[in-house]
This record gives sequence, C-alpha cells and structure tokens, in this order.
Amino acid sequence: MTPDAVPLSGPRFLAEPACLYREMRREHGPVVPVLLVGDVPAWLVLGYRELHQVTGDPVLFSRDSGLWNRWESIPADWPLLPVIGRRQPSVLYTVGERHRQRAAVISNALEAVAPSALRGHAERFADELIDAVCPTGGTDLIAHYAMLLPVRVLARLYGFPDEDGPGLVTALNDMIDGRGRALAGQAHLAASMGQLVADRAKEPAADVVSRMLADDSGFTHEEIAQDLMVMMAAGHQPTADWIGNSLRLMLTDDRFAASLFGGQGSVAEAMNEVLWEDTPTQNVAGRWALRDTHLGGRRVAAGDLLLLGLQGANSDPQIRTDARALTGGNRAHFSFGHGEHRCPFPAQEIAEVIARTGIEVVLDRLPDIDLAVPAESLTRRPSPWLRGLTELPVRFTPVPAL
Repeated sequence: MTPDAVPLSGPRFLAEPACLYREMRREHGPVVPVLLVGDVPAWLVLGYRELHQVTGDPVLFSRDSGLWNRWESIPADWPLLPVIGRRQPSVLYTVGERHRQRAAVISNALEAVAPSALRGHAERFADELIDAVCPTGGTDLIAHYAMLLPVRVLARLYGFPDEDGPGLVTALNDMIDGRGRALAGQAHLAASMGQLVADRAKEPAADVVSRMLADDSGFTHEEIAQDLMVMMAAGHQPTADWIGNSLRLMLTDDRFAASLFGGQGSVAEAMNEVLWEDTPTQNVAGRWALRDTHLGGRRVAAGDLLLLGLQGANSDPQIRTDARALTGGNRAHFSFGHGEHRCPFPAQEIAEVIARTGIEVVLDRLPDIDLAVPAESLTRRPSPWLRGLTELPVRFTPVPAL
C-alpha cells in the first residue's frame, strides 16, 4: 500500500465528501489507496468505468471475504467486522451458483409482497408518526420520522411484532455506523432474526420469512437468518437516509419549492437527484482480488480489499459531461450497485415505495413546512459507508392529528 493513503474518515469526509472525492481523483486517479479504522489499508474505486469493471467481473473481483490478505492483522473487536466479516454465511459473501440461488429466494419472497399492501403499510405508519408530532408545530424529521418509518414497514413485511421496531432501529444504526457498539448491534439483530425464523418455522404466516422458509432450495435456518439481517440492514438505513436527504434537498433548493405547496412531480425528481448527488450508500465493502492485476493504473495484489465508491463513481467527470441530463430521470447511477450482487429489483421497488410515500405524507400533512435551523448547520452521521443526516429540525403550522 502506498504511503500517501487517505484516511476514510475525518471532518472533511463527513462535511464535504464530494470535494474530497474530487481531490482524491485528481491526486490519485480512479483507484485510491485508503485507510480504514485501525489503519487497515484498502483501495477505494472512484472511477465509473473501473467500478463497472470490478462489479461486473465476479471471477477476478470476488465477493468472498475469506480471500482477504489482511485477516492475520485484524483484531477480534475491529468495529468494521459486521460490515467486512470473515466467511459470514450470508448472501453478501456467497459466490457462484449458490449466490444466485440465495438471491432468487430473496427476490421471490420480496416480489410476492402486494404493492397495495406495501403502500398501505407505509401510509399507515407514516400517518401514525406524523400524528405524534403534527400538533406541536415542530419536530426532528430524522429521529421522529425517517429513522422509524422504513424499519416499521419492513418489520411488518418480515413478520416482526410492531413493538420490536425501536430495538431493531438502535441495533441497525450501531452496526452500520462502524463504531464502538457495532458488534453489540450485530448481536442484537442476529438474535432477533434467529428468534423470528424459529417462530415462523413452527407457525408460518403470510410474510417474507415464511416464504423464504417454504422455499425448497435447501438453505438452513442460520443462512435464512443471515440473509434477513442483510435485507433489514440494506433496506432500513439507506431508505431512511433517502427520505432524509430528499427532504433536505426539497427544503433547501428553490427548484423544489413548488412541490412543498402542492406541486406535482418534484418528489420523484428530488429522489432521483439524491441517488446521483447525495446517495445514502456512499461506499460498499467490498470485493477481493483473486489474483494480481492492474486497475485504474494501480497494481492490485491478490487478496487486496477493494471498496466500491458508489458516490465517487456517480460524480466521475468522465461520464458527468451534462449533470442535468444525467440526473433528470437517468438511472445509470451506482446507488443500488451493479452486477450479480446489486440490490435485487424487488428490494429496490420496496425501498422506493417506502421513501416516496414517506416524503409525500410529510408534504401532505405538514403545511408551510420549513427548516428550523440554517441549512449549513445540518450535520451527517460519522459512517464511512452511509451518508445521512444526524437531524433535520423543521417547523410548521400546528395541525390536529388524523
């Protein structure tokens, strides 16, 4: 690893990652040497073409984390282990035909979710959350809304009791942020999923977990529980950040002012622009080189870890010759990944319905909504993987609950 590796953390990474990615690309090219927590080296792939190559070639760039050439130096309490786990039995780290079978089980279980039921759950939970704050004239749309809505909908689809939602939110946030409580969050989520799978094996119901258990592909309860953990983590926090980042854009950009007062169409435009310019999933770990190779002018050794710089690739100037044309309905971004390990289409559709419903309910229920603090004072959570707001304080005219 080169001596000028860039720490994947720090104030600038949180405050202005777009500027930092541009500097990285200018100084290092499309493949950047970086350091993770504990000075663990990796490569951050920022080039659009290079990322397309890495995600589209599972033979050379494998999802098998057991290939990593750094495992001997990784401590047992490394906070990024929940994200870069060795030989985790989940769909994330399975390769080849077995991965395709597991991905099909997940897609089939999610595809069976009725669109009308999904929309109904999202509207009902969104209305309940707004009912709790609408008479007050002000709230934090992150803590009291965006951070609660996706997990409540997903928990209902999977088969969790509604009262389990708050504990799942805390565990998911701890695990994904990659800090001191990451392993404890992973343990809570694993125990919850294991219990749900055991309960549904005894008493099936009309939910995602029961449909996965009923599949005849021969996966164990542990494998199904692991995949459910992946689905919950990938479905909740990025969707919550999609809601928060989209609302921030609409409340701070004059182009979306009309939609705040009954205009049509701008919600979808704001959501798509966020996926290009401020995507919730900034970086993904990762891929491992199966043999020595070259990528973006760099010599990558066998077993090296490559991080997928989704936001960096989305803003690659080599393909961003006309930003307006790319963001205005163009969905060639990397925000859902690419290749055989990209987010399954049914999962993307569920996330989009939850996010769009959540945003529309806010705009419909809270008249003359506005930011309660200066836009420049808004801050982001300290995660190398996801980019979401710590809070989004708003004010509005108090209205009665439904």
